[in-house]
Amino acid sequence: MKKLLILISVILMLATAPLPYSGVAEADKPAETKLKTLKFSAEMIITDTLESGESWEDERGHTQIRGLVLEEEVEAASKFLDGAVLVVSINADLDGSGTGFDWGSDPPLIFTVDNGQGFQGTWEGRFVGTFVEDEPFDFEAFCFGTGDFEGLIAVMIGTREVPGGSATIDVYITDMAESKMHIKFSTWHPPVGREVKTVFIPMLEKLKAKSNGRITYTMYAGGALGTGPEHYDIARKGLSDMGYFTATWTPGRFPLSDVLSLAATVDGKDVGVDIGNAMYDRILKREFPGVKMIELNGCIQAYLWTTKPVKTLEDCKGLRIRSPGGHQTNYINAIGAEPVFMPLGDVYLAMETGTIDGLVTCPPLLLEFKLYEVAKYGALCTFGCVTEGIIMNKKSWNKTPDDLKPLVMELCSNPFRTSGGLTRDVYKVMMKEIAGKGVNLYTLPEKEAVRWYARFQDETRKWVKGLEAKGLPAKETVIMYNEECEKRSVKCVAFPPEWK
Repeated sequence: MKKLLILISVILMLATAPLPYSGVAEADKPAETKLKTLKFSAEMIITDTLESGESWEDERGHTQIRGLVLEEEVEAASKFLDGAVLVVSINADLDGSGTGFDWGSDPPLIFTVDNGQGFQGTWEGRFVGTFVEDEPFDFEAFCFGTGDFEGLIAVMIGTREVPGGSATIDVYITDMAESKMHIKFSTWHPPVGREVKTVFIPMLEKLKAKSNGRITYTMYAGGALGTGPEHYDIARKGLSDMGYFTATWTPGRFPLSDVLSLAATVDGKDVGVDIGNAMYDRILKREFPGVKMIELNGCIQAYLWTTKPVKTLEDCKGLRIRSPGGHQTNYINAIGAEPVFMPLGDVYLAMETGTIDGLVTCPPLLLEFKLYEVAKYGALCTFGCVTEGIIMNKKSWNKTPDDLKPLVMELCSNPFRTSGGLTRDVYKVMMKEIAGKGVNLYTLPEKEAVRWYARFQDETRKWVKGLEAKGLPAKETVIMYNEECEKRSVKCVAFPPEWK
């Protein structure tokens, strides 16, 4: 308990003292100026545990600090001396009467402060630290306020040794404008689509909430900033800060990353992200220089949606099928159909007028573009899908406050799991919804599916041969991909069995 009160007293002294700001911003991080290092004798600050209603006064005389400890809260405070992580939220009104520190206990451990200077303002913030009995510990404090502190954020980082030693506190001041961030988020998905409504906006809202409003955002969906194939460069060049892109739509630019669009039974984008992020770490990061990769994924498996029934390879011959590109183009050729390229927004009319006979796409896009109204037949043979992901341009990432970067990665590195949108559970709901729209779903018998997948495997062999002729480790990449799929109960039907 003594150690806890020692730490609190130091924090309270720093939190209530108005500090001037000076300093020049560096290129890649917020401006911060180290003001001073303060060292205190533990015995000088406090020598005994306070009883209810007792108070003590800071002996240095800089700021008058009084503490109030309620008996039931002393017991709660002792629980933080056993190695548990301590998260402290501050919500205080410094009107000359006090400030409160909520240590996350129940009941909360509250300390009041009278700064003795008539300072008025509001403090909010968070402390993170680990307490271990009779061992040194580190803590961080992030506090920001209004009043005399308007426009500033005080960051205190320090260590305190065991009783009888000393406390060392390093005090930094950072421009408040640099401690916040506004994310311009871009995606080609329609503003009313599932990705935007159930994934990206919920993800961004969680960033806003968990950062206590320090992260805000503007959504640029659909064609607001450019066409689908342009979205990688929209984010990379800084037209947006963070953006969702489809790598498959820029052929040849990310050759090895096309492995994520091989035909595989990925039935949730959350799983696709797990596979994609693992592949990025293992081998694909070489293809994305100059950006901050937030997450990389293959999409939910695509199927063949047509205006007439398709049950065998022979039924595919001569059909004109819209392709998203990449491996799906090769698969369409392999089953005897003709791939056609056009924006998704043009597919409805093209199918309605008979210009094309169908398309290969994933269930959410069939729903988003209302293609179930013209594509009344679905052959449930997995064609894989496209390679996608979220990036930030380096300038935007470097400007992100250091203490917010872990939060961005925590919530955005798998946006589907964060939001609960387009997961394996949602996939089942979508398939029921498609059937409910009057689409006839046909699952290929195993014998027929083997015929289709054998052709897909031939396409994998050809693709690998072409890339390895250019000196790229394509076969090794495919083997890695199959390993990551199997770890997650996903079957890569395009994987040549002799490579296992």
